[in-house]
Amino acid sequence: MTDFEGLIAVVTGGASGIGAATARLLQSRGARVAALDPNTDGVPDGVLPLRCDVTDTAAVDEAVATVADRLGALDVLVNNAGISAVGDVASNDDAEWARVLDVNVTGIARVTRAALPHLRRSPNAVVVNTCSAAAFVGVRQRVLYAASKGAVLALTLAMAADHVTEGIRVNAVAPGTADTPWVGRLLDAADDPEAAAEALRKRQPLGRLVTADEVAFAIASVASPLAASTTGTILQVDGGMANLRL
Repeated sequence: MTDFEGLIAVVTGGASGIGAATARLLQSRGARVAALDPNTDGVPDGVLPLRCDVTDTAAVDEAVATVADRLGALDVLVNNAGISAVGDVASNDDAEWARVLDVNVTGIARVTRAALPHLRRSPNAVVVNTCSAAAFVGVRQRVLYAASKGAVLALTLAMAADHVTEGIRVNAVAPGTADTPWVGRLLDAADDPEAAAEALRKRQPLGRLVTADEVAFAIASVASPLAASTTGTILQVDGGMANLRL
């Protein structure tokens, strides 16, 4: 497919996992892509690597300006950068709450704010935020993470309403538990990694983890110019986790 031919895309958290898979897919479908990440070692070949921490306003503004200068425009923004946290409501201190919300929620606002002047000039402007199934269902030991992703859901809908008349579409994808480096590290730290992995697989009706490529495909689907009437949509890619009870 070449539906992104001639378009410029930015993917935050683009050096690993879902972000790297998304950058590769958008590039394969014709886009010129920049990946923003604090560590750019894993950025796919052919993608413009830009070191950027989404909690740093100056760094975000500089990175977005660099994309527009070097690639000539900005049409597609994928706000994928995110971190997780483990524990119940008493497990994380104030500093950890501030850190996770800064990356997962305010980070989306920072990057989108910097990108808006460029998006407003694009005839194919779209923003896609990475949400989570945890925004829809209660998951044990994920209070802080779930709160951040619930905020991403609300943020996406509010942004879609604000910018629809400007021709900027805003959507989100909500993965279930995905087979990514972060989940791998979580399992490695478990007392019984195999039992923990089996528990993650079982909580999704498909009986397996979501792949990064599957989430990337969903992101590309709502970002594509072929989906020009799709805005304010939260696309669930969760193996049935949120809606199915077997």
